[in-house]
Amino acid sequence: MTVLARPIPPLYTVYVLRSTVNHACLYIGSTPNPPRRLKQHNGEAKGGAVRTSRSKLRPWEMVALVSGFTSAVAALKFEWALTNPHLSMHIPSQERISISTQRKRNGMPKRPRSSMTSIMSNIHLLLGVPSFSRWPLRLHFFNADVHKVWEKTKAAAKEPLRPNLPVITDFGPSTTTSARTLESEDEGDAPKSPSWGINALPVDYVPIKDYVAKGREVFGFEREGHCVVCREHMPPGEGVYALCANDGCEGVGHLSCWSRHLIPPRERQDSLLPVDGTCPKCSGKIQWVDMMKELTLRTRGSKEVDRLLKKKRVPKAKAKTKATAEATATP
Repeated sequence: MTVLARPIPPLYTVYVLRSTVNHACLYIGSTPNPPRRLKQHNGEAKGGAVRTSRSKLRPWEMVALVSGFTSAVAALKFEWALTNPHLSMHIPSQERISISTQRKRNGMPKRPRSSMTSIMSNIHLLLGVPSFSRWPLRLHFFNADVHKVWEKTKAAAKEPLRPNLPVITDFGPSTTTSARTLESEDEGDAPKSPSWGINALPVDYVPIKDYVAKGREVFGFEREGHCVVCREHMPPGEGVYALCANDGCEGVGHLSCWSRHLIPPRERQDSLLPVDGTCPKCSGKIQWVDMMKELTLRTRGSKEVDRLLKKKRVPKAKAKTKATAEATATP
């Protein structure tokens, strides 16, 4: 079997859909592009699932999702566990919330009917088990009522979630200050999607463009220098090196040194994967997943980096208009 080496995707999510016609009808899925996937479920684009194709349940809304999965396989594992919490080995038997009481014809346990409360309870449970607790996950809510269910679930839970798990709410421009004002559109331009909710999620690498450009410059001009952790010289091209993500900092170190630095001594026996910490050079806060996105893009995604850093050509008409405006403004 051939294993394809790919960079960490800019976004991969496990989402919860709810029918706007019947709130009891729910669906769980995974996708790297939530806006496109929602259109598929609603019949506005090709694709979608059979279970969401019934016209009497459309339109569907994406009310919540978990983001930060480092691959499609990682997201699929979480999706399967959330869809089958009565079977998932990620959940210890004594901690199960959803329990099957019926059997299929083949003898397998029948999946119990889900409610929004049971889904939120199982998300809380899965985010706390060792299998997923150290993953760089984020929890997003796009509906105030569903967020209230989550708050009740969290308050009733026996075990609290890790303190650094981001929980993000974005209920639309009328109820949140996080929504960005839509810019005016030029005549002839395609209508822009609302810049809030699932449409505000980054589905490409643009948010880390400056970081990627810094990495190409540092490693392209062989400015690795000495490891910021062990202080040993790092010969260009002879090791796996990671770069600090903070602006203005070119701190580079061996991958193993960064890992050892970012995992507290008390956790090293049980944990192999860092979450976050501070850079030894600039003392700024860093996220392990951000560093790994840049590293995997640099080492596995040369085409993606070329597309990201390629300068866009300005259409002649717009360039001429801009030049005319600048000339007119000049005294």
